[in-house]
Amino acid sequence: MIYADNAATTKMSPAAVQTMVSLMQEAWGNPSSLYAHGQKAKEILEKARGDIATAIGADSREIIFTSGGSEADNQAILTAADIGAKKGKKHILSSAFEHHAVLHALKKLERQGYEVTLVDVHENGLIVPEEVEAAIREDTCLVTIMYANNEIGTIQPIREIGRICREKGVLFHTDAVQAVGHIPVDVGEDHIDMLSASAHKFHGPKGVGFLYRKKGIPASVLIEGGAQERGRRAGTENVPGVAAMAEALKESCANMARSAAQMTAIRDRLIEGLRAIPHSALNGDAVKRLPGNVNFCFEGIEGESLLLLLDDKGVQASSGSACTSGSLDPSHVLLAIGRVHDVAHGSLRLSIGEDTTALDADAIVEAVRQTVEYLRGFSPIWRDLTTGKKPFIL
Repeated sequence: MIYADNAATTKMSPAAVQTMVSLMQEAWGNPSSLYAHGQKAKEILEKARGDIATAIGADSREIIFTSGGSEADNQAILTAADIGAKKGKKHILSSAFEHHAVLHALKKLERQGYEVTLVDVHENGLIVPEEVEAAIREDTCLVTIMYANNEIGTIQPIREIGRICREKGVLFHTDAVQAVGHIPVDVGEDHIDMLSASAHKFHGPKGVGFLYRKKGIPASVLIEGGAQERGRRAGTENVPGVAAMAEALKESCANMARSAAQMTAIRDRLIEGLRAIPHSALNGDAVKRLPGNVNFCFEGIEGESLLLLLDDKGVQASSGSACTSGSLDPSHVLLAIGRVHDVAHGSLRLSIGEDTTALDADAIVEAVRQTVEYLRGFSPIWRDLTTGKKPFIL
């Protein structure tokens, strides 16, 4: 079995598992308590906070632990919206291919009277900083642009966008769930005011994440009920999970250069092999993308069928289409970069890990080639294309 869906979730590292299990047994106290067991848990919690802050160039007091990236996204957006409303600024700038945690939060704010502008994402899956600058208005309270896209893997010019926002005096948030632990992230050098991350994307546990909030920004509260996280997020902290997240992030950062070089070579091998399949196309820039991400469209097939048959062949991957939600609509990300509906439906996302080998890559390419050929064999869409009733797009 070849696992190629690391963008959805990664396997916990042995070090993170060991950390989590040992602390569940040895540091089970409530970190808000004053007695010894509680203070031991608090000490572990604060060490993890410091380690995570160091990994992204932040101060430990700027880290708020959350249940994951979606919660962190929502808290960041609500924070900026509340700050903006107090100043009479209710315009937010984002992009059309953000994660739904961002897009749905923005939709909710629109219903509350905020105005949202989505800047264009170009065919190569990249946002142009100058277009962000041109869209910022006097009443803009937030720019939120993801660091790296979760479907097509394109890495955005975050440093340039952050610099523009800093010069304009506008808060800048980035959903860095796919970036942290995989590519270098420095909140200071990147001019980031708020950043969201999730442990299970870099070999940590599920249900744990963090929000970086630049010192001086008063984070709005999503969860009421207690004074935890300096009053910014109620609820007894998940000390074993947080410590395992910190361990996984330290490990990922320490191995980042080697892992990125290794995965980039495998990624490019996959791209080369899949491009040989007729009427296929890579989605997003071939170079400015995450080391482990490959996303293709294959004309004349449906992504859901491709996934199921690949699973039978021992390849676990995902599709850009929203097959798991019961929706017939193709990926909003692929539509945002200009793919037409018929083509966007036939998408495949492969997100490899550090343990993916060249032999795995070759096996994936062959499995995809055979499956695409099989599906096209009885596809009415493919028949119309090959007989000339419809023109090929790819």
